[in-house]
Amino acid sequence: MNTDALLIQGLLYVFLPLWGLAGFVDWCCHRATRIEATSGLKESLIHSLMGLQVGLPILLCLLFEVNVLVLLICLAAWVLHELVAHWDVHYAAPRRHIGIWEMHAHNYLASLPFYMLAMIAVINWPVVVDLLTLDWAGRLSLVPLEAPHGGAGYLPGYLAFMALLAVFPYAEENLRCLRHALKRRRTAE
Repeated sequence: MNTDALLIQGLLYVFLPLWGLAGFVDWCCHRATRIEATSGLKESLIHSLMGLQVGLPILLCLLFEVNVLVLLICLAAWVLHELVAHWDVHYAAPRRHIGIWEMHAHNYLASLPFYMLAMIAVINWPVVVDLLTLDWAGRLSLVPLEAPHGGAGYLPGYLAFMALLAVFPYAEENLRCLRHALKRRRTAE
């Protein structure tokens, strides 16, 4: 097995699942600190935004060839994710306790996307060179992969895994925060 294949296996079976696990730990911390009664819906929606900012590039890299367009989207999403992550902690810290487990989860949630992006850049080094030398002609379209990474069953399995560890829990958090905000508003009236 060549180095690129080993790196892809590391992305598929180590880094991507770790990102999901870290997100689940983060959600557990939000639930334990009763996010709905402290920083509320705004912070919960920020978390959903950050999940989308990393989820979109992951899906692009699992479904399409990494070319200049995909790499540009990945880079832009990573930068935006970093900015929103700083905004999230700035918003939440004065409103609720951020414990040691949540800090560790945040470390993983911030560093794993960077490491995944770095590995994608190494695997697709000619694309990085094209990006840096502005050789973008014919490289700005989405080209579906001929064979999916991890085989035909990987993507459905990974999506189910992420639905259980991230999508459903964060949707529940959004709904919990929304219900609490509506209840608080009715009580104030």
